[in-house]
Amino acid sequence: MNISNLVKGEISQKDLLNYYNATIIYEELPNSIQGLVFKYDSIFFILIDKNLSYYKKRKTILHELAHIELCQLEQYDKDLFALKVNKYEDEADEYIKFILNEIG
Repeated sequence: MNISNLVKGEISQKDLLNYYNATIIYEELPNSIQGLVFKYDSIFFILIDKNLSYYKKRKTILHELAHIELCQLEQYDKDLFALKVNKYEDEADEYIKFILNEIG
């Protein structure tokens, strides 16, 4: 079960969230942040800016799910994370582009 299954319509968003033990929370986030994901007590929390349009919310959810699917939250060394943020963001974006190209 993965993002590809979700995009193909083979599973629902709820199915994938249950699979990853994740939940989505809509909050007002600072202007430059559309979404973020973190793990607490083995639950992934995906925060999405509630002021985004429907389509930007969908895109941001896919991006944050990509961080989970790519195991990026377990990869980073906390002392060096600030130096690798752009790398992880680019990897998540490229992963979603790859999935959409494979399906499309």
